[in-house]
Amino acid sequence: MARAYRIDFSRSQSQSTEDVDLAGAEGKFFFDNASWAFPQTESEYRDGIRLFERYLERLADSSRPDAQFYARADNLQQWLEGVETRLGSLSQRLSASVGKRQLNIDLAGDTGAAQSTDAPRDQRYKTPWLQIDDTFYEARGQTWALIHLLRAMEQDFGDVLDKKNARVSLQQIIRELEPTQQTIWSPFILNGDGLGLLANHSLVMASYISRANAAITDLRSLLTQG
Repeated sequence: MARAYRIDFSRSQSQSTEDVDLAGAEGKFFFDNASWAFPQTESEYRDGIRLFERYLERLADSSRPDAQFYARADNLQQWLEGVETRLGSLSQRLSASVGKRQLNIDLAGDTGAAQSTDAPRDQRYKTPWLQIDDTFYEARGQTWALIHLLRAMEQDFGDVLDKKNARVSLQQIIRELEPTQQTIWSPFILNGDGLGLLANHSLVMASYISRANAAITDLRSLLTQG
């Protein structure tokens, strides 16, 4: 979101100057989350929040035209494209909890495409056992944040969504993500087989995320239409 504000939401076109506060805030939020001293990760995040608050203060001041927020369909579409990519990655990592073989489709759809080094035709992906719960809770946290961001987008881009008759599509994405925040009754994250005796929480989470991702694809298609 910090990157989207810096690159798209606060700029009218590609040749316009970026906002100074947003430029500084982006780096703060990309700080290593494993750093616990000199500097602490939390202090970097707090600095990023302060920079965003300065931007918001200027945005609310009608005498400061240097801070802007452009609610355009192309800006929303660009942000959703990044969200779609992130959710796709999360879904793949969650699905790999049971291990799966996947064909290489990196160059599919373009006969002239090439890549720097050769890759196997198919490869087995499996999340390490000690990282299964980490991946699950990472997905749960990211979807929690995304729900709030989507609700904010419904307000900020309300006119755009209504013009495209796409407000209900965005609301459906939120509804698809809401089950990811349901109470977890198990004392630990289970990793049973897909259709086995025990549940697999990662596959359930991947299902919710995949449905939301498909809805985002549909919404992006609506926003690109006239």
